[in-house]
Amino acid sequence: MSKWTTQKLTVTALLIAIGILIPMISPLRVLIEPMSFTLASHVAIFIAVFMAPDAAVVVALGTTLGFFVGGFPLVIVLRAASHVVFALCASLFLKRFPGTLYSLPRVHVFSFIVGLIHGACEVIVVFFYYYTVGGMASVSDNLGFRVLFMLVGIGSVVHSMVDFEIAYGIFRGLVKVRSFASVFPYTRDPRLSTPKESSSPAA
Repeated sequence: MSKWTTQKLTVTALLIAIGILIPMISPLRVLIEPMSFTLASHVAIFIAVFMAPDAAVVVALGTTLGFFVGGFPLVIVLRAASHVVFALCASLFLKRFPGTLYSLPRVHVFSFIVGLIHGACEVIVVFFYYYTVGGMASVSDNLGFRVLFMLVGIGSVVHSMVDFEIAYGIFRGLVKVRSFASVFPYTRDPRLSTPKESSSPAA
């Protein structure tokens, strides 16, 4: 097994562990039934997104399995499973257009678009769960689709963008460390140390 593969497996395993641990122990949590938002709960997935598509999918699936084995409510497990969609889409895009990470304007636009995908997936999952498995029909007057859209949809977009910024800051620090160079093969570029404020195309 090559050194790069060993590093990738090790970092991926650590990210899965972190992705499971943060929602369990973090005190920075906002609970608004039926949703809960925990700061940095998506950071591990976003760091995997910067690695490679397969790593992004594995971390998303690994955290989902961890929530399932840990006895979390089914709706939380389903929300975690939906992260595979935005993680794969985001990582495939970066693999094709790594220059996205070379300027802050493009990074912010990318973060917003990923957040929209993230929020849409969670709205679909929660809507499906509470209107079928969870029997939301009996409490629909209290929640309603508009509340669901605001709480889950917009809330998830904001949460996603905040966690993305945290992960991006960590990523920019990691790419400066020589031992992590091979973990981020297609996103490695000296300009990541000091991303430009302009949106001029990367060379």
